[in-house]
Amino acid sequence: MGNSFVQVMISVIVVNYNGGEYLRKCIASLVVQSFKDFEVIIIDNGSSDGSIESLPSLPGSFRTVRLDSNLGFAAANNLGASLASGSWLALLNPDATASPRWLECLLEAVTRRPNYRIVASAQFKMDCPEKLDGVGDCYSIAGFAWRGGYGHSRAEMPPAGETFAACGASAFYPKEAFLAAGGFDERFFCYVEDVDLGFRLRLLGERCQFDPKCWIEHAGSAIAGAESPFTVFHSIRNTIWTALKNLPLGLILFVAPLCFVATSMLYLKASKEKRLSLKSGLKAALVGLGPILIARRRIQRQRVISAAAVARAISWNLRMHRRHLPDVRPFT
Repeated sequence: MGNSFVQVMISVIVVNYNGGEYLRKCIASLVVQSFKDFEVIIIDNGSSDGSIESLPSLPGSFRTVRLDSNLGFAAANNLGASLASGSWLALLNPDATASPRWLECLLEAVTRRPNYRIVASAQFKMDCPEKLDGVGDCYSIAGFAWRGGYGHSRAEMPPAGETFAACGASAFYPKEAFLAAGGFDERFFCYVEDVDLGFRLRLLGERCQFDPKCWIEHAGSAIAGAESPFTVFHSIRNTIWTALKNLPLGLILFVAPLCFVATSMLYLKASKEKRLSLKSGLKAALVGLGPILIARRRIQRQRVISAAAVARAISWNLRMHRRHLPDVRPFT
C-alpha cells in the first residue's frame, strides 16, 4: 500500500475489522469517485480474515495502518483523524459502498449550506436498495437515539434538511471541529459513539444537514450482528452514557422518568427472554459512571447553545422513535 502525505481536501477513513468481501467492495467504490482530491486511510483493527491481504493494488493516495488488536470503532477513527491531511473527514464503514459522486456531493452540500458543516448521507439497505437504511440519526425525549427512516421505503426519503446527527457509517465532518470536540469517545468502543459526537458538536454550535444527493449502500451490522450480545451490550451502555454526558440539567430531569420507564421495560423483556447482555450493559453503564460525570462537567461548561435550543433539536414525539420515522426538518 502506498503512503500519501500530500495535503488533500478530504480524508476518507475506513475502519476495518474482518470485513471480508465487504471491504473489497467498499474500497472499489472509493477508487472510482468523481471527486479526486482525497486520500483514503484504512485502519485495520487486528483483522484475522485476510481482508486486507485480499485487497488489490491501490492508488498511492490509499494507505493502510495495521493494528495488532481491535481498538474499537471509536479509537480507530480517532487514529485515522490524527493521521489525516484533509480539511474534511469522510467516514465510511467497511460494509458500505459509496455512490460514484458521494464525495463530490458532500462538498457541494457544505458549500451550498455553510452553516451546516456536518453532513448525514442517505443510506440504502445493501441487500434491498428499495428500503432505507437511514437518513440521519435522531434523538428522542426519552433519551434514546434511532436511525431515521430505517426499514422504510425509498419512496419515503425526505428532502434535504436539518437532522440531529450523522450516522458514523457515512458521516462528513470538518476535521478541525472533529478534533476540537475530542473526536469519538473511546470508552464507547463502538455503537452510539456517532450520536454522542453529534450531540457534543451540536452543543458547540455545529449543525448537521441531511442531503439525499449524498448516498451510500450499507449492509448494517454485517460484521457484529444487529442483535448480537456484543451489539446489545454496547448499545444500551453507550445510550445511557450519551444522555448523561450531553443533556443539559433541566432536560435530564425531564428525560429521566421517560428513560427509566423505557429502560425498565427493556430490562423486564430481557429478563423474560434471558438476554443477559442488556442487563450487563446497564450494569456497566452504572459502574463506569464516575468518568462519564467528569466528562459531563467539561462538556456542559463548553456548551454554547441554550437548553431550549437542545430541546428544539430533539424529538418530542415518541411515536417517531417507535416507528423509526425520519426527523429531517426544514433549514432555518
